[in-house]
Amino acid sequence: MKILVTGGAGYIGSILVPELLRAGHEVTVVDSFIYEQTPLLDVCNFKTLTIVRGDVRNEELMKKHVAGKDFIIPLAALVGAPVCDKDPFAARTVNLEAIELILRLRTPEQKILFPNTNSGYGRMTEGTAICDETSPLNPVSLYGQLKVEAEKKLLAAGNVIVFRLATVFGIAPRPRLDLLVNDFVYRAVNDRAVVIFEGNFKRNYIHVRDVARAFMHGLNNFEIMKNQAYNVGLSDANLSKLELCVEIKKQLPQFVFIESQIGEDMDKRNYIVSNEKIEKTGFKPQVSLEEGITELIKGYTIVKRSHFANI
Repeated sequence: MKILVTGGAGYIGSILVPELLRAGHEVTVVDSFIYEQTPLLDVCNFKTLTIVRGDVRNEELMKKHVAGKDFIIPLAALVGAPVCDKDPFAARTVNLEAIELILRLRTPEQKILFPNTNSGYGRMTEGTAICDETSPLNPVSLYGQLKVEAEKKLLAAGNVIVFRLATVFGIAPRPRLDLLVNDFVYRAVNDRAVVIFEGNFKRNYIHVRDVARAFMHGLNNFEIMKNQAYNVGLSDANLSKLELCVEIKKQLPQFVFIESQIGEDMDKRNYIVSNEKIEKTGFKPQVSLEEGITELIKGYTIVKRSHFANI
């Protein structure tokens, strides 16, 4: 199949694009390379790969590359609350208006796989034990708000699968040191300590390679999954920040974590997520949180540069 991946040189794309190529698909990547990343160098030998340096907000560019594709995977986004708060205009134009542009340009038969964030659930409300796909969306950040709005427009248009991703972790060719698990392990390795704010806030987690597997699963099972949203996370990893630190300390015994009684975390997410819906379609994550922490510890013997972050 012919597949367009916007933002294909990012954290998820650096894992997903090689998977698509190895599966025999013809892939076009459109990416602005704003972080000067170089993760796709090892797949440039694929004759089925086309790389375009460009802005997904450019209508003429997108018109050319949307045309003729079987699937569109719009990964391009300003990902995370801090970077969106830093530049709200860019966040809106990239995270929402670029999706609206794709919807205007595509033909009805062209299929879309869209990555949302399960941060759209916001905070747990009283009486809500677990968030599933029928739970109300109440995003607490501009990033979450824009992603939720894009999801609504995509589902209304149809011929789409939406993946509501848990907090992603793990090593990828384009690292992300600002994500929670990745950040805490980096601090545990290099500083041996972290101060936590609002440590009982819970969230769900998923390895970046399992995110890529979810997209491959959606690609291969599109007809039975289409026009719905699916939570994608580890069902045994709905953990608070304090519980996450305990898991890290199991592998790094010298790690010290302290919960501050003063101050607050700007990220107010707090929820427990059910991933049963996608699991019933046959998808099962393969990388545990424990295995991901081990991998990160190895990776941080190599990565010592803090610019691998979306901030």
